[in-house]
Amino acid sequence: MSKTKNISEFGYSFQVKFIVCLITDKLFLEQIVDILDEKYINNDGFKWIVKTIRDYYQEYKTNITMEVFKIKIQEIDSDLLQVNVKDSLKEVFKHMEAEDLEYIKDKALDFHKTQVLKDAVIQSAKILEVDGNTDEIKSLIDSAMQAGVERNLGHDYLVDIDARYEESARVTSPTPWDIMNELMQGGLGAGELGVVVAPAGIGKSWVLSAMGAYAISQGLNVVHYTLELNEAYVGLRYDSIFSGVESQNLKYHKEEVMEKLFNLKGNLTIKYYPTKSTGVMGIKAHIEKSAMLGKSPDLVIVDYADLLKVNKLK
Repeated sequence: MSKTKNISEFGYSFQVKFIVCLITDKLFLEQIVDILDEKYINNDGFKWIVKTIRDYYQEYKTNITMEVFKIKIQEIDSDLLQVNVKDSLKEVFKHMEAEDLEYIKDKALDFHKTQVLKDAVIQSAKILEVDGNTDEIKSLIDSAMQAGVERNLGHDYLVDIDARYEESARVTSPTPWDIMNELMQGGLGAGELGVVVAPAGIGKSWVLSAMGAYAISQGLNVVHYTLELNEAYVGLRYDSIFSGVESQNLKYHKEEVMEKLFNLKGNLTIKYYPTKSTGVMGIKAHIEKSAMLGKSPDLVIVDYADLLKVNKLK
């Protein structure tokens, strides 16, 4: 067993990223919540945050949001603790796109599982000294060995029949083209991947922008990641699509364009990453950060995937 007795021993940065994982990854929180204990943390601000995350999940079965944090921070009696918590959360948001979060989750889960097993061994020793109840000891050890086990086994085919027939079973983001929507049974559904393939210079980026613009016009939130064109240039393409004004003439029709944009129902965020500077995990982290700030996307566009960084296996 590890000799580490406190998660603080892993360092300040580790604790910050651990909290990032608790805030952004529902499956991870679901897995660790029953063995999550703030007693393994020294920093008072981190202690309060971890306890608040755990208590909120146990009551509402979902991750805490920034809006909830703001309300709960106001309920803290100690001004010193309030400042500590605010400063700690600022550090957390600086690390929302860290690339080693999968390692942090593995290490933190192993640590908590080890602590639970240690406690079970200590309790078992005490039971042996008192009455030697082997059934009780077995129950303790079995329970400790199951701590932190993933709970979501997937869709239970015979039990979850109703879920397959609910309207919400496949909520789609439609495209601007009726024939595509017909072929795709309404458009892209949640969790589905659509790929636009064509030779260079054909207009793939324009197609993606058209899809994003149509989704926004339908009241959906879109995040458009661009790894080739800068954010302002992509924004001008959307301006052209929404207004019908050709790109080269947009500067002469700014007021007309603005009037069109103010009537849009959805929201657009354009995020530029230099070529090969980020990968799938970086995109995932940015989406989770957006969700925490109340801008959870309905449609994610990546232009284009070939320019994402690939972490090669050694």
